[in-house]
Amino acid sequence: MKGEIIVNPKIRPVLDPTFLPGVLWNRAFRQEVMSSGKSNEIAIALEQRPDSISSFRTVMLPSGHPMESLNRRYVERLLKFLLWQKGGWKVSIAGDESMARYLGEVYSSQGERKFDCELIGSRVYGHPIVVKTCAMKNIPPTSGAAIPLGRHLDGCRIGFDLGGSDRKCAALIDGKVVHSEEVPWDPYFQKDPQYHWDGINDSLKRAASKLPKVDAIGGSSAGVYVNNEVRVASLFRGVPVDVFNSRVKGMFHDLKKDWKVPFEVVNDGEVTALAGSMSIKENAVLGIAMGTSLASGYVTPEGGITQWLNELAFAPIDYRCDAPSDEWSGDAGCGVQYFSQQAVGRLCKPAGIELPQGMPFADKLIEVQNLVKSGDERAVKIYETIGVYLGYAIPHYSDFYEISNILLLGRVMSGAGGEIIIEEAKHVMTEEFPELCERIKFRIPDEKEKRHGQAIAAASLPNI
Repeated sequence: MKGEIIVNPKIRPVLDPTFLPGVLWNRAFRQEVMSSGKSNEIAIALEQRPDSISSFRTVMLPSGHPMESLNRRYVERLLKFLLWQKGGWKVSIAGDESMARYLGEVYSSQGERKFDCELIGSRVYGHPIVVKTCAMKNIPPTSGAAIPLGRHLDGCRIGFDLGGSDRKCAALIDGKVVHSEEVPWDPYFQKDPQYHWDGINDSLKRAASKLPKVDAIGGSSAGVYVNNEVRVASLFRGVPVDVFNSRVKGMFHDLKKDWKVPFEVVNDGEVTALAGSMSIKENAVLGIAMGTSLASGYVTPEGGITQWLNELAFAPIDYRCDAPSDEWSGDAGCGVQYFSQQAVGRLCKPAGIELPQGMPFADKLIEVQNLVKSGDERAVKIYETIGVYLGYAIPHYSDFYEISNILLLGRVMSGAGGEIIIEEAKHVMTEEFPELCERIKFRIPDEKEKRHGQAIAAASLPNI
């Protein structure tokens, strides 16, 4: 039909048949550009700092084309993905001034993507998102992609991971774990950050007591960390903004001063991916953890972690106009609604599974997992649906990442349900993307790797 991109997936999610894979829509759009015989080149550059820039080039439909209006959807969804993958506050657009003006309106503090403007721009980078136009020749090249962190196992080290319900901490001597423990805590709604400081220090001191000395400390936690500074983190959601800025933002710098050793803290998704890479002894790893939300991390083909955000919970994969919306950002079709406990809970109703209104997503997941164990076909369909989502999402991610290994973790992936997800994802990729099946391997860590791998990888972050 005139003015529309027609996409016909070979495999549709059994509980969500109108799912529109972003990877197929993007490829159909680019095919339309090629078929037109003309194109309009456009370049996007995202700047975190002058020495950390990500550039991306693509093509759009030419002016006057019957489907020209679709250029806006294509580029806006592309920019949305890049912002949450790469990060950055200053966006430079070359090739189309009207597109730059449109994106500037959408990603302004009053625009449709005001959530992204506030969270990525103001809170992460300290600047509202700014979209500017420039000449193609002035688009800056990509720079500063990887961080030389990790894989250091010499000496006496401490590694920790701060979760919402417990603090994990381990002591290592030359890479061997000599102490590991989990300590329950309740950080989310604590108003006084002294609670967090005391808890972290307590775990560090307990680990240090098992070592003859402490040479380095590395840690991970959900959230955004830039040069060891806390920019956005759910652990501190209860802390008032003024107190957060004065006492939380630089907390790990202060801990480093107290301990007087090399001290590095990064996002837990990055450490998870690094742990997987170290375990399988391969690089080009994209880690996806399906838990309360969707956490992710990336290890480059060269074996480094990046300065990117890699927050794929907010990255779009479903291009339906009426796709499920994220209650936090308000945007539709983003990863958290497809790869998390929320996804399982959302699919209960179309599966015909009635659960009490207001039941927490974690409890819904347990109910569904129990139904799968009993052979309930309704619950099986939930996992089959998520598997189809994943089978189309991985090729979408591979348009933005160089991937050889997909590391799958999180409570949604545990048990028989996880096996169903992988089976369905592989089926989709075999039918639609056979070239990727030969290149991308699915990896699931065993219990020992889960228990010790994160701590070892976190402890390996600092260089002594």
